[in-house]
Amino acid sequence: MTTAPTPWFQRPWLSVLSRSCAAILGGYAAASASSVLLARLLSSPSQGVLTGMMVGILVCACAALWAFATATAWRAWIGILVPTLLMFAIAAALGGGA
Repeated sequence: MTTAPTPWFQRPWLSVLSRSCAAILGGYAAASASSVLLARLLSSPSQGVLTGMMVGILVCACAALWAFATATAWRAWIGILVPTLLMFAIAAALGGGA
């Protein structure tokens, strides 16, 4: 008895690859967005940049955890990209451009 081959888009390694890309690329984008947003929100430029960098490291780590904690790879991407785009939009509205 032979089993039918798994379609290429349902292979487990593709899910791991997609989650890894979401963690790396999405985490970097989320960290960048949070840094830009905090730099725009705080009044002192030097404090804004330093606080943004420190929070960005935490955001990147949380994005990586989120990417592998969700049920599907789609949820990982959506859960990282939606807040990232919102942070960039708010930063653009506050400062005239991201």
